[in-house]
Amino acid sequence: MIIDAHTHVWPEKIAAKALAGRVPGMEAKFDGTVAGLKRSMDAAGIDHCVAFGIADHARHVERANEFISSQRSDWLTPFGTIHLDLSVEENMEILQRHGIKGVKLHPLFQRFRLDDRRLWALFDAFGSDIAVITHVGFGGQGSANENSTPQMIVDIARNFPKLRFMACHFGGFRRLDEAEKYVVGLPIVLETSWPPGLAEIPTERLRAIVHRHGPDRIIFGSDWPMVDPADEIEAIRRLELHPDDEAAILGGNLARILGMES
Repeated sequence: MIIDAHTHVWPEKIAAKALAGRVPGMEAKFDGTVAGLKRSMDAAGIDHCVAFGIADHARHVERANEFISSQRSDWLTPFGTIHLDLSVEENMEILQRHGIKGVKLHPLFQRFRLDDRRLWALFDAFGSDIAVITHVGFGGQGSANENSTPQMIVDIARNFPKLRFMACHFGGFRRLDEAEKYVVGLPIVLETSWPPGLAEIPTERLRAIVHRHGPDRIIFGSDWPMVDPADEIEAIRRLELHPDDEAAILGGNLARILGMES
């Protein structure tokens, strides 16, 4: 089973607007709709995905969670959203109301820091019940790029050992030197997406990161619609890992984390 841990979708009527200029200097390759996601998955041979609904502002949290939870299916697991302008109780009530079992954080766009103690209060409330996947590294504008750094992951790993925590982009998008220094080897899960493609990172370096961190704690993610997931699967296969390790990264590890049958 191949599972894509990192996809973004929006309602059809706003997908184009939501994607326009969202990532500085990078254009989406696909349309950001649920139907478009399914077409890409089928073309790449992907069996299941995690799809994110993210609210950049607190006033959109309810609506984003309502939308993404409505897309739940036998091929799509929804991850919802929180915002720190809402209380812990408000965030938890919304997630519970929509049956959300995992959330995506994007501190650069949501305008909070990963070391904000209001976020840590939410982590306490999540315990091991709600999984968390977060953007780490560059990808925004100006000072927002310091909202989620590899160094911040160290304290989260230390303080929340029960949290099912996943760090996108190998723990530091465009900050791979820092990720290798601070994040690789921590008792957390790393996700593999690297727009516009993993081909930017030398194969030997990727292979070394996988072996150092442990293939049992790495999950495949594409960051659709910014990239073609078929290309990213091929990049994982070019690492020429043991077949069991490759299968674990491409789906087995995430199936275990999410309590799915692989």
